[in-house]
Amino acid sequence: MPSSASATPAFDLRVEPTDVVLDEVERMLQTRLDRGTLIRKRRSLGAKTDRGTWVRVERRRFEKVGNQGWNGTECAALLHGVAKPQWRRGAAWMRQDERVMWRADETDLLPGAPIGNSVLVVDPHLPMEWWEALNRSLDALAAQSTSRVATPDTMTITQSGVAEAVRRFLPAGLDVEVRQWQPAHADLNWANMTGPEFSLFDWEDWGLAPRGLDAASLWGNSLAVPDLAERVRHERRHDLESRDGKLMTLFVCAKILAPDAHPEDTRLEPARRMAEQVAADLQSA
Repeated sequence: MPSSASATPAFDLRVEPTDVVLDEVERMLQTRLDRGTLIRKRRSLGAKTDRGTWVRVERRRFEKVGNQGWNGTECAALLHGVAKPQWRRGAAWMRQDERVMWRADETDLLPGAPIGNSVLVVDPHLPMEWWEALNRSLDALAAQSTSRVATPDTMTITQSGVAEAVRRFLPAGLDVEVRQWQPAHADLNWANMTGPEFSLFDWEDWGLAPRGLDAASLWGNSLAVPDLAERVRHERRHDLESRDGKLMTLFVCAKILAPDAHPEDTRLEPARRMAEQVAADLQSA
């Protein structure tokens, strides 16, 4: 990691003053933000505007911007057949003294509220129409063309990174090369989708990824609700039962079973069982 990463102090927009940033957004986008609707996350802000739209503001360190830039929401405006809020305009600026970039994207309002936190602990009981829309959107996304490379958790996904993660569960010498790369949202969790009408948002990290990344990610974020996790696997079985989908399942299991995992995380045991099953499948193929 570049040395500038360690030199950049920890920053959390949930507690840091943001008035100066919001004032800059209003100036650049020529709108007024409804501060009463402000949502604060660790590295992003969001609020309604006086013209009935939504603005998301994100902060990233220089080393996290990457070669492809970080205009994912803008680039996603060209995707066809994917249910998502329409992008309207954006602005970006740099703070050289802090070695950070700021970006604001204005989109249409979401058709409903986010389903929940990124990891669900209660079944949202989504209607069949929701699952059909999810499948249409993910299948349409996978059929697109792009030169972007996905950055899950703001880290560019690579063959070497995948291999390092999945070899935790597989014997040395087994082929773990990804054979099919296709566009993925790369941050598919329950906080980035709406219900009961489906819409997928927060497109900052989308790009090419191994087949099955999105399906495996959503499955992993559902493991605290076994029936929901099984529903995800059923709906996305054509991805998850593929060879690359099995590798992505192990990739997600490796994240859940990380050394710093909370010992009371209810996802740990089902992730261990699935990792054993998938590893056995890959070795017998």
